[in-house]
Amino acid sequence: MTNVAIFVSGTGSNCVNLIHHFRNSQKINIALVLSNKTDAPALGKAQALGVPTEVLTRRDFEGRVLPLMRSYGIDFIILAGFLLKVPDSLVEAYPRRIINIHPALLPKYGGVGMYGHHVHEAVKAAGETSTGMTVHYVNGIMDGGEIIAQFSCPLSPSDSPEEIAAKEHVLEMAHFPSVVESVINSTFQE
Repeated sequence: MTNVAIFVSGTGSNCVNLIHHFRNSQKINIALVLSNKTDAPALGKAQALGVPTEVLTRRDFEGRVLPLMRSYGIDFIILAGFLLKVPDSLVEAYPRRIINIHPALLPKYGGVGMYGHHVHEAVKAAGETSTGMTVHYVNGIMDGGEIIAQFSCPLSPSDSPEEIAAKEHVLEMAHFPSVVESVINSTFQE
């Protein structure tokens, strides 16, 4: 059984989708949901679904995250709307075993400050004709790791940033769990 931690900072729609997807898995166990925010709605949702939760604030994160991962026997980490930069020590401890979902077609609209509505506003301002989501490995560069998968959808010139976000979110709900499952299964082949 591969024990997985999901790192979140916000509402947790991807987190909940992943928990449901792996609920009856014989290979993958969502063992922990970790947030950097005590008031992240994702925490309550995970608890309601029977998944243990922990909070490490920005101040405590770097020094305590690795021992916490070990205490839960975590084999793989998924960033699902997590807004802190992952410390190099964690990336080194989990090489090619940390992935992130990003609400744009990287390398466009990635890096510091590019999250949530900021991404969708930038896509709108640039007049893009499509948007999408990217799943990538985490390395020491924010949104700079090797791309695993991308999915796109068309945009119309009249789409607002909120409509762009909604279209991109449909892609996340449809594709993220299967990409995660594929990556984990290929990482931990028996």
